[in-house]
Amino acid sequence: MLHLSGSGDVTVVVKEGSDAVLPCSLSTKESISAKLFDWRKAAHKDGRRKEVFMYDAGSHYNNGRPGQSEEFKGRVFHFKEELKHGNASIIIRNTTVTDSGDYTCDFPRLQPRQTFHIELVVETIMKDRSGENTAATPKPYTRTLNATEDWVLLQCEAQGASPKPHLQWQDSAGNKLPAEEPQVSEREGRHYITLNTRVTKSDRYRCVVTQEEISHQTHEETFVPFCGKVCEDSSSKVAVGWFGGWVLGAVTVVVVQALLVATKSIRVNCNRGSPLQEDGSRNTGNGSCLMGNGSGNGTHETSSIDPSAQPLNSRDV
Repeated sequence: MLHLSGSGDVTVVVKEGSDAVLPCSLSTKESISAKLFDWRKAAHKDGRRKEVFMYDAGSHYNNGRPGQSEEFKGRVFHFKEELKHGNASIIIRNTTVTDSGDYTCDFPRLQPRQTFHIELVVETIMKDRSGENTAATPKPYTRTLNATEDWVLLQCEAQGASPKPHLQWQDSAGNKLPAEEPQVSEREGRHYITLNTRVTKSDRYRCVVTQEEISHQTHEETFVPFCGKVCEDSSSKVAVGWFGGWVLGAVTVVVVQALLVATKSIRVNCNRGSPLQEDGSRNTGNGSCLMGNGSGNGTHETSSIDPSAQPLNSRDV
């Protein structure tokens, strides 16, 4: 973002970690490929300027020319193809908060000499600075304190933090969750904070720890596979379904057997003890029943009565 003041000076505003283009061009648009231009930054403490980028007829800090300040090495580049249009702008890669300040773009050999002033403002953002700041608190600890069918109680704990951090529970969409009053204690200038929240649905929950003084923010996530009554009802339905299926299967077998018998697919042969045998004597044997397949194959007849025999009458005596 560029801001132009009435005097022609420029303010460039960027977010930390992004690239910043600092503009500088001659109004005549003449080629500066064979000229000298020098970028410097005003130091805040000692007042001495820092060498940002120098170009002199093709020689510059990125192709062997010495003298560049250490903090800018490998991060500052010019636009080679724009030199023929009088453009001496540079780009600073991966800006940090310390890059903020007043810069000058100077053409010392021009007559008259020309100098341009550019202010760079690098705005801080909240990010995990554990690797760059020893004061940055590490990731917090999260745990489940209690769980019922209706809710789960989560706890987040930040240990030994300085400066004092702010804790917040969020859902997967980044919405702030209501929480209990944080428990805070301090020992030797370091803060120990715990924050509890109660959740009632399955989601991925995040505990966010923020230290605004050093623009540090970190977090830890935990997934809650909430079950509750839904799972309980599902388990009951599974059990009932299994038992009902077993009963239905048993009834089906009985019905099929009855139908097979009724349609003579299965024949039942019973010998209940015939009153007379072929010689006229009484049969005293015990009755018995055997089942066949209805086709006659493999059927064992236990009755000794001839099916074609006619019953005796008075005229046959």
